Amino acid sequence: MSLPSNIILTSSPDWKDYQLLDSGNGKTLERFGKYLLVRPRPQAIWSTTLSASEWKKANAVLVEEKQEYGGKWNILNPMDKSWTISYKDLKFQLQLSSSRHVGIFPEQATHWDWIRNQIENNKKPFRMLNLFGYSGAATAAGAAAGAEVTHVDSSKHAITWANQNIKLSNLQDKPVRWIAEDALKFVKREARRGSTYHGIVMDPPKFGRGSSGEVWDFFKRTPELIEACQSIMANDAKFIVMTAYAITASAVVTHQAVEQIVGKKGKLESGELVSVDESAGHVLSHAIYTRWSAS
Repeated sequence: MSLPSNIILTSSPDWKDYQLLDSGNGKTLERFGKYLLVRPRPQAIWSTTLSASEWKKANAVLVEEKQEYGGKWNILNPMDKSWTISYKDLKFQLQLSSSRHVGIFPEQATHWDWIRNQIENNKKPFRMLNLFGYSGAATAAGAAAGAEVTHVDSSKHAITWANQNIKLSNLQDKPVRWIAEDALKFVKREARRGSTYHGIVMDPPKFGRGSSGEVWDFFKRTPELIEACQSIMANDAKFIVMTAYAITASAVVTHQAVEQIVGKKGKLESGELVSVDESAGHVLSHAIYTRWSAS
């Protein structure tokens, strides 16, 4: 096993509809399209930079009820129940939920661009698998680049949301297959069938529960998923993207996990997905990641 030569901090500079306006005192002030949201961010241990009056312009504030399990949104200024934002030619529907999430992880836009480049530089038919696909941003990126995409998520609600985002992006005629199932079960079945993929995207959660009651624990089940993914990689596979949120580990973990799938060939890049606040340049780390490309 190798170690990453350096840990890369990567952000997404091309957003027009998203801004991290300020951070500090354990919270963030973010703009998602036309609305301002305040969300808890314990790692923001510094002081805020913008004035209190700027923070009071927020449309909604998330108040935590249980650590790491979301909370309740307090609406301070009028806003729609759902709204749409864009990233380049992709569109996403957002809405407030009982978790801290709103339907998109802006820091992952760097992945979407990278995925599109990998697929567009490949002139052959391309099969991509998006595991734990959530609201389908990576699925949309893959479909827009010309891949045949299989989107897997155990939540039927997430599948419906992702399908809506595909339609918003005018990608409804692209070959996207929707699978509401436990990711590990699906990969094992694909291996038995002899199905293979040229690109795999995975975002295994710290903890989750499937539609049939399956319990997902990152450290207990990800090793089995990694092993299973080795069996569904095409001989001419082009990429893997693995992202992990809210786990007590460094990018060395995802680096070595992906290396187990691909071996020593190709190029591995590992690091953290970050955002930089516009008020003072503070850097917030969201997740660790590893990307592998065949060349």
